[in-house]
Amino acid sequence: MTSDGTIALLLSARFGTSSPGDETVSSIPMASATKGEASIDIAARSYQVFDLVADLSRMGEWSPECYRVEWLDGAAGPEVGARFRGYNHIGLIKWTAEGKVTEALRGREFAFSTEDKGREMTRWRYRFAQQGSVTRVVESYQLVWEPPWIRFADLFMPRTRQLARGMKRTLEHLKNAAEAASY
Repeated sequence: MTSDGTIALLLSARFGTSSPGDETVSSIPMASATKGEASIDIAARSYQVFDLVADLSRMGEWSPECYRVEWLDGAAGPEVGARFRGYNHIGLIKWTAEGKVTEALRGREFAFSTEDKGREMTRWRYRFAQQGSVTRVVESYQLVWEPPWIRFADLFMPRTRQLARGMKRTLEHLKNAAEAASY
């Protein structure tokens, strides 16, 4: 550590406290992936592609990271406010994340946020733009907050690259399924 406390300051910024009311956390720039976007053109109607994405119970068919989703609290589908639990993995590391649907405009936009103990962590959004017989799908995420243990793990894994690669594969799998179903 330097005499001016540089290392302590860097550690404090990287692993800031996780108290829900702590303003310091939201203002600390995070070294992990904070936002990203990927897109693909799919030869299917926007409402057909929306229906595939919004059926979160099928997310494991598209995503290389999320292998299963279950609806919670009696929710049966993609309505605003519906809660769910996602089961995820990267290699041998497994975890669950709860979330809530925040937008469900059939054929136009589907969005949800993951949460940790009621605190919003990541916003995921799918936008659908019909262009003739093709739909442009844009998948994006925005990191809002992450607990210190995730920040620590991010030091050892290329999360930005993983998420970019994961979104690309998700959209490719979605394209294959949507185009096969529309013929």
